[in-house]
Amino acid sequence: MASRADVDSDFTTAHGHVKVVAVIPARWASVRFPGKPLALLAGKPVIVHVCEQAKKAKHVQRIIVATDDARIVDVVTAAGFEARLTRADHVNGTSRISEVAASLNADIIVNVQGDEPRIEPELIDLAIEALIKAGPSVPVSTVASPFMPGEDVNDPNLVKVAVGAHGRALYFSRSRIPFNRDGTNTGSVPLKHVGLYVYRREFLPIFLALAPTPLELTEQLEQLRVLENGHAIAVAIGNARFHGVDTPQQLEKLEARSHQ
Repeated sequence: MASRADVDSDFTTAHGHVKVVAVIPARWASVRFPGKPLALLAGKPVIVHVCEQAKKAKHVQRIIVATDDARIVDVVTAAGFEARLTRADHVNGTSRISEVAASLNADIIVNVQGDEPRIEPELIDLAIEALIKAGPSVPVSTVASPFMPGEDVNDPNLVKVAVGAHGRALYFSRSRIPFNRDGTNTGSVPLKHVGLYVYRREFLPIFLALAPTPLELTEQLEQLRVLENGHAIAVAIGNARFHGVDTPQQLEKLEARSHQ
């Protein structure tokens, strides 16, 4: 039975025909949570939840899981989605999706993280639209969100992003940015960065050929390599209500939240 994951068409925008493919990196090995993609949430593997959420995005025509493990391939294909077995030596998810993207007939590649089982489809669409609106000179887009109730803006695990007047990223940091020095300026509030990236396909090999940069190494944020090399990142603003899953404990909390 054909599903939307099998469709490889394009959609028409004011900028012409655009072919968009979501590639979801998913590796088996994880120091904090081995086998995380196949861990169950509400009785279904995490990676299948991610695929289903990506499928709801109106601008995504094709979904491919890029993985280093045949067990993940088997589960994904049994659920009706497409998966490709990649090399095992990739240093990060961007490198893994680039291997798959190199063989695709696509204009735009969406990197949907494989540990985001509750990623909002509207955020995926907003990021795609931001890249298209920004024009061909901008190679990457991402998403920022207001902080949700209960989230600590000072938590270094919640990355912040400062966005300029033209909707492009000025800086990403684990520190609180901007810092409200006198406590009275309400013109700009901290925005949480959502780890969702949309790339023009031809930019992926360019990005991966760049050496790590000083700010990237200091903050341990790969996206700073893009900015430090003079490339722009368009930023869409939406409401991100969920986090990715890094540990079994976080998965348990998400499971409990889904029953509330």
